[in-house]
Amino acid sequence: MSATELERAVTEILIDEETLQRRIAELGEEVSADYAGRDLLLVGVLKGAVFFMSDLMRRLTIPCEIDFMAISSYGAATDSSGVVRILKDLDINIEGRDVLVVEDIIDSGLTLSYLMRNLEARDPASLEICALMTKPERREIDVPVRYVGFEIPNRFVIGYGLDFGERYRNLPYVGVLDPALVAPDSA
Repeated sequence: MSATELERAVTEILIDEETLQRRIAELGEEVSADYAGRDLLLVGVLKGAVFFMSDLMRRLTIPCEIDFMAISSYGAATDSSGVVRILKDLDINIEGRDVLVVEDIIDSGLTLSYLMRNLEARDPASLEICALMTKPERREIDVPVRYVGFEIPNRFVIGYGLDFGERYRNLPYVGVLDPALVAPDSA
């Protein structure tokens, strides 16, 4: 896929690279202050949160560990299916640990609600969420999010880890996907 093809997939840049990095630096300061002197474990939700988690972790001034979970609820569609499956579980035991779930985007809240119930049952010392983006108007289940990078409108976004059919994650900004690229049977 050429650079021109990537750019044509985007109808609007919602959050540019500089704005993303500035807000991630602020989140890093907040998390570092809140977890000073504690044993922090970042849990990244694959695949979308990898970019955000990497940049956030580099902004932390406290020791921390990382682990990953892969959960599926979207497939190739642009709306959550409501069906959640754990594709990759944690390698680290979180019992008694301070856990910060790092998520790229919160849409309906269904997937994250399931994930939080699953992790809470493992008896962590604390369990919080840090989300790069949230779409409040799409929320079906209220999930308490301690750290929010950006509240965005109900648009399908790609870039900076967010994909459509596993493509466009490599864009350095968050853009709105051209609706013409979404096949009628996948929406």
